[in-house]
Amino acid sequence: MTVYAIAQIEIFNREAYDRYQAKFWDVFKQFDGSLLVNDENPKVLEGQWPKDKVVLMSFPSEASFYAWAGSPQYKEIVADRRAGANLSIILSEKFSLNG
Repeated sequence: MTVYAIAQIEIFNREAYDRYQAKFWDVFKQFDGSLLVNDENPKVLEGQWPKDKVVLMSFPSEASFYAWAGSPQYKEIVADRRAGANLSIILSEKFSLNG
């Protein structure tokens, strides 16, 4: 079953985050995921949005998400993300407008 990873990101060290971002795609494309949204300027229509960026990725299964997130290739670059940004991420198995 397809899963969706939704990340809310607050960037506090642009230099470190940019290093991560520069290497992200080369790592990500090695796995079965799709990058659906990568937006540093989301429009807030209602409520508060204390973050700088939103990312939405899809993977064919939860196992494929964890294969990417736990891969040696990703572990090599994730230190820069942690040094540059705070992140909240959720994993959802269902994304439907009809409930």
